[in-house]
This record gives sequence, C-alpha cells and structure tokens, in this order.
Amino acid sequence: MDLKHNRSVKLNDGNLMPVLGFGTFASDGIPKSKANEATKIAIDVGFRHIDAAYFYQNEEEVGQALRDKMADGTVKREDLFYTTKIWTTFLRPELVCQCLERSLKKLGLDYVDLCIIHAPFAMKPGEELVPKDASGKIILDVVDICDTWEALEKCKDLGLTKSIGVSNFNRKQLELILNKPGLKYKPTCNQVECHPYLNQSKLLEFCKSKDIVLVAYSALGSHRDPNWVSSDSPYLLEEPILKTIAKKHSRTPGQVALRYQLQRGVVALAKSFNEKRIKENFEVFDFELTPEDMKVIDGLNRNFRYSKFSFAVDHPYYPFLEEY
Repeated sequence: MDLKHNRSVKLNDGNLMPVLGFGTFASDGIPKSKANEATKIAIDVGFRHIDAAYFYQNEEEVGQALRDKMADGTVKREDLFYTTKIWTTFLRPELVCQCLERSLKKLGLDYVDLCIIHAPFAMKPGEELVPKDASGKIILDVVDICDTWEALEKCKDLGLTKSIGVSNFNRKQLELILNKPGLKYKPTCNQVECHPYLNQSKLLEFCKSKDIVLVAYSALGSHRDPNWVSSDSPYLLEEPILKTIAKKHSRTPGQVALRYQLQRGVVALAKSFNEKRIKENFEVFDFELTPEDMKVIDGLNRNFRYSKFSFAVDHPYYPFLEEY
C-alpha cells in the first residue's frame, strides 16, 4: 500500500477507508458545541474520515456539522467516511442494531460507513453509559462476542452500515470471530491504541496476514482525561527523538507520529479541537520518513498503554493480558 500517494485503503469488503481520520472524542469538561466547530474545520481542511462513537455523546453535534458541510456544497455524503461504535452496554445481540439506530437518529444520516464493536467486554445493559453498583464499582456483563458479531452482520445486511469491524480486540478475540462457524463477514478493521510508545507491531503483522486494517487511536499519545488516563503518563509529543526527527523534516512531532503510522500501513486517527493543529495534522502527505527514521521510532516502543480499562481486568474478555 503506497500511502504517500494513496489517501485511502481498500477494506476486505471492497469499500475504501481514508487513511487519515479525524477523532471526535472530548473529555467531560469540553462543551459539546466544540465537536461541531472542530468537525467543520476538519472537513474544510480536507479530512473525509470522521471517527465517532455512541459513547462520546456528541453525535448530534458531529452529525449537524456533516449535514451543514453537505448543505453548503463542501462535500457530498459519498465523499465522507463516518465511523460509529456499538457501546459496551449494547453488546447483547438484541441491542446491537438499537445502538446503531440511535446513533443514526442523532446524526440525521441513513447509514454509517463503518460500525465497530467498541470493546470486547460488555457492561450491564441499560441507559447508564457506565453502570455502577452502590459502592461505585462498574457492573460488567458477559456476552459471547460471536453473538454480538452476528448481530452486527445483520446491521450490514439491513444497510445501516456499509462495513463492520472491531476495536480493542486482541489476536485471540479476532480469531474467535474469524473461526466462527457460519461467519458471513470478516471484520474489516481493528481499532486499537497505537503510537510510538505502543507500536503494536505483532498485532499489526497478524492483522495484515488476515487482511484486517489496523486503525490507530491515540496516535498522538492521549487526551489527559483523568477518568481513563493516569496523570503521570508520558507526553508522547514531548519525546526528544520525535522532536529531533521533526526538526530534520521541518515538521511537528505530531506530524511525524502520524506519518510513521501511514508508512507502516496503519490508518491513523488524529484528535484535536484546535484549528491550527487540525490543519497541521492533515499535512502529512507531502513528506516521507526515511527507513532510518522509521527504525529509530520503532525503537521508542515500550508497550505503554494510556487506556488500560483496568476496571474490566477480571472480565473473561479483558483484551490486554495477552501479549497482543
């Protein structure tokens, strides 16, 4: 895949996914209107792949941005690639389509381009996004991911989504689906945390061998949301080696981190609500890292995770105890 010139990758179902995506997650303190403004800026700058989720609770605002940009003639619906995710309180098969239909209603769209399972471990169904017991402990639920997958296949057959995939799955969990009797559609992608401190090289090789695209979230390191990320986490964009390589190419460390992913055949998601940075994050198609640069960045790997989902560590489908 020549990502220097190719701005899209062909998924195993024949659909095209732009290799650079705009992430819309925002921490609790950020007003929802910000997602609307930032999504419009991202589309104006050139982003066509928008990554969102039911869990982010801002799909009304993001959907409004998409519709405004279609109405003013900037883009047509078929120019956009929109991803949403089935949240973990909807993993029971009878709830999967319901979650997607709720997202579509909020978005004001007839279909999404990609719908993925947000994580393999289920939480107790209900209206609470993060259900907790009286002592404040998150209430988990056990659902067979193969049953969830079958329900997602039905969503594709109904035309609610063009492609289907997964997120935060390890190799064994991907194999459960790939080896499922009566499998109708393979996952097109696996969206996982991936950046120079966690380069996922083994999972990437496995996914490539199965024609599954690896999509990188937290490609620029992570938001510092204290609910999910510990405050002493390293700042990826302050990494001296990235700064040195960036200086050599007259680029920013963020641009180098994104370019690194594209050259490895990984689809990268860039999240920023800052106009200057949104523009910078899109400017990664007109330079190339050398094989030496790539090797040096590979050497930064320390298997460091920002998002550990520690609350689910005892769940049978907790994904991060395996090597990959």
